[in-house]
Amino acid sequence: MARHEVFQLSERKDAEHDEEREGLLGGVEDSELNSEVSDVEELGTKSESEGRSSESTAQRVKKHWLRILVVAILAAWTVGFLIHSLLSRSHGASNEVVEAQLRPEEDYILDSNWNFEAEPVTREYDWTISEHELNPDGVYKPMTLINGMFPGPLIECNEGDELVVHVHNKASNATSVHWHGMFQNGTNWMDGTVGISQCPIAPGQSFTYRFNITGQTGTYWYHSHMSMQASDGLVGPIVVHAKGGEEQRLQKVPYGQDRVVLVSDHYYDLASNLLMEYLKPGNENEEPVPQSALINGRGARNCTDLPNRNCSSVDRSNTLFDLSTEHNTRLRFINVGAFAEFQIQIDEHEFFLTEVDGTDVHPQSIHRLNINPAQRYSIVVPPPKDQQDLYWMRARMITHCFAYEEPELKEEVRAIIRYQTPSLAVSPQSKDWPEIIELECRDLNVSALKPVDAIAAPEKADDQVYLRSSFQIKDWRLSRGFLNDSSYRANMSHPTLNTLVDAYERKQEPHMYYLSYPFGINTGFDAKHTLVYQTTGIRTIDILIQNFDDGNHPFHLHGYKFFVLASGHGYPADDLYDTLDFANPLRRDTASVEAFGWTLIRFVADNAGVWPFHCHLAWHNEAGLLMQFVTRADEIAKWTLPEDVKGLCAAQGIEKGAGPEDDIWFGSFD
Repeated sequence: MARHEVFQLSERKDAEHDEEREGLLGGVEDSELNSEVSDVEELGTKSESEGRSSESTAQRVKKHWLRILVVAILAAWTVGFLIHSLLSRSHGASNEVVEAQLRPEEDYILDSNWNFEAEPVTREYDWTISEHELNPDGVYKPMTLINGMFPGPLIECNEGDELVVHVHNKASNATSVHWHGMFQNGTNWMDGTVGISQCPIAPGQSFTYRFNITGQTGTYWYHSHMSMQASDGLVGPIVVHAKGGEEQRLQKVPYGQDRVVLVSDHYYDLASNLLMEYLKPGNENEEPVPQSALINGRGARNCTDLPNRNCSSVDRSNTLFDLSTEHNTRLRFINVGAFAEFQIQIDEHEFFLTEVDGTDVHPQSIHRLNINPAQRYSIVVPPPKDQQDLYWMRARMITHCFAYEEPELKEEVRAIIRYQTPSLAVSPQSKDWPEIIELECRDLNVSALKPVDAIAAPEKADDQVYLRSSFQIKDWRLSRGFLNDSSYRANMSHPTLNTLVDAYERKQEPHMYYLSYPFGINTGFDAKHTLVYQTTGIRTIDILIQNFDDGNHPFHLHGYKFFVLASGHGYPADDLYDTLDFANPLRRDTASVEAFGWTLIRFVADNAGVWPFHCHLAWHNEAGLLMQFVTRADEIAKWTLPEDVKGLCAAQGIEKGAGPEDDIWFGSFD
């Protein structure tokens, strides 16, 4: 949690002051000239001459002191102005220069005295987004951080609470914050998706996110939805508690401590630079490979292995978790990375899987956990029977899915589990599990998992959307992601939601025309880059994704949890629908489609808004693997957007930090 401008006069203003100074000094020069003319005038008589001479002398003395007074005033004003400017600049700099820090581990331990019975409250946060150099594992890299700390602060709240987050963008690029997994029921414009539900927050601008959390509990997270910015550090966890005794009812394995564990791949180079290389002509979807990985923002590299990096491992060490021997511990894992799937284990420990993407499930005992980007899993860890002081927690990136061999890669990051404080051991001597690690990038097998709160999926869908997911090389050798024949490009200044609401207010076609249709593609948008499926009323929709790519794709649907009905390799069977179990399928918001495989999901389209459906591998999202669902368009037609949301689009600089346009490479044969 968040516990714990430079005012500059414009050049125009400086010019105005210069003009004022020149005018005053010009008046003095005119007085001197007039005085000199009067001094050489011929006078008629000696007495008159002497009288006039005496009078002229007095006048000259008087004017001389007047000139001195005017100059003194101007000098004092100028000195005061310069001092004020310097102090203002100094004051602004002192507010902005914050030494970047790694977040203390205790910040991610949930409050043991949390009040589950509390009445709904407004929880308010003040975040400043700014750029820093930081070395999470020893290697210094440019990062975009919240309040100068990495990772971002924990938001802990109860269901029914209102969140208010004031975001002040002091970075050089535009930004946004997406609240991953939050339904945003009735506040679609707070979803934080650039080009879809809002314009970016321009540099130097502020924006307040305000929304209520209802109808959901569990583990979530937030991240920038502006190009690749999240990969440079703008991420953090959200935990929503169930009211009263509901959390104890939903979690079937009791625990005494509750903690958040973020895992992420870690790139040593700025993500925007890597994106340019990834999207350039001739690159056949060769995703950048990370050099390292982090647990709760920490790692420990040997700097001698990285001679070409600015590296200092002073005060850098593996994350340390102090666990109790007296009770179980809940660990809420979140993969906040851009690309890598992780396989996670604790040496010599079995544990219980109890939550998937905010859905509490009946416990399943496992000892290795696969987690794709954007997914969340809770495990409950019992203390081992044969206790040592220290054990390794290992988070391994599944490197078989990487496009090339990265010479600086360290694929495993470790944390230390400590049961005695202080420990007699220096480092863990625990044993790895003997099985080989997973060779394929695909979801954990969740087919046996059943939600504690049983909800049957609708037995029939009103509509089916068939999506072919592929990477294709088209004009100018540009490799791009496609859903059917559409490759998404964000319109920074005209988000989909703003466009629709404005069209409904103005009664513009063809958007008014599509309000009369229950379901279909809205051709008011250019489907080449903005594929929009639109519904009116409440409908049940199936999405069958067929992956024609050799890589895994974790697809995320904003605004909903969906039922995961089935998945497999190759093509689905002709009798697929005859074999489905609708009794109580797993509900989640991010599910993977394995290489050359397929996944079938179903959701009830009852939440009014514009909701992206996209691959959560950040490189693929930027390559265009995204489409949109406009659900309950009949309700959207009644909306008026808040003025501050519309005002974002009028600010200068909203395009800063956006991914490159394809046309910068048109005509290039390099």
